[in-house]
Amino acid sequence: MSEPEAIEVTRRESSVLRISMRTAAIMLAFTLVFTAMMAGTYKATEPLVAASALAEKLRLIGEVLPPGAYDNDLMADAITLAPQPALGLDDDTRLWRARRNGVPVALVFEAAARDGYSGRIGLIVAVGSDGKLLAMRVTTHKETPGLGDYIDPKKDRNKARPWITQFNGLGFAEVPREKWRVKKDGGRFDQMSGATISARAVTNAGGRALAWAAEHRERLFALPPDGRFEGKETP
Repeated sequence: MSEPEAIEVTRRESSVLRISMRTAAIMLAFTLVFTAMMAGTYKATEPLVAASALAEKLRLIGEVLPPGAYDNDLMADAITLAPQPALGLDDDTRLWRARRNGVPVALVFEAAARDGYSGRIGLIVAVGSDGKLLAMRVTTHKETPGLGDYIDPKKDRNKARPWITQFNGLGFAEVPREKWRVKKDGGRFDQMSGATISARAVTNAGGRALAWAAEHRERLFALPPDGRFEGKETP
């Protein structure tokens, strides 16, 4: 290669290097600006997201426990539940404690039926300090539309008395533990013909939740706010 050719090759390589470096610098600047914009957007919307999540929690709680039933701040008087197999829960969840004039009124917590027709059925349950199930609602499910989804009062055709309201106000004093089953299984509670599996799963989960709350009620109310309940005695 002649000297002029070598110079030209060097010039071209230098030009390519400059272009590559300039492109890399532009990409880096774009990444930094985009990251800063995303961080700013997150910071700006974080309070709105948190407020929306809080509103959704309060809405779900309000479906099982009327706001007039208590006078404390539920969000502040909450504890963490470690995974509770008896409730069908594999992850940490929150439990809210309702009080009036400092006196325990109810426990509100999540539960799950793992044996729905189409899998897991999420629940939120309110159990009174007197041991009665105040109300229970389905939060998530994949049951068959128009058949098994009547477990959700929004899908139940009986708007006057949705299926899931038959549990309201009942405890083991009214319905013995062994009767906390659907009628097809020899229990107390109704089910829709042809869609027993969904009803059975929710009914059984409700009975387990009631028994769990009865067993642990005093310890759950006694824990300090933001405490953690493991479900077993601490050595």
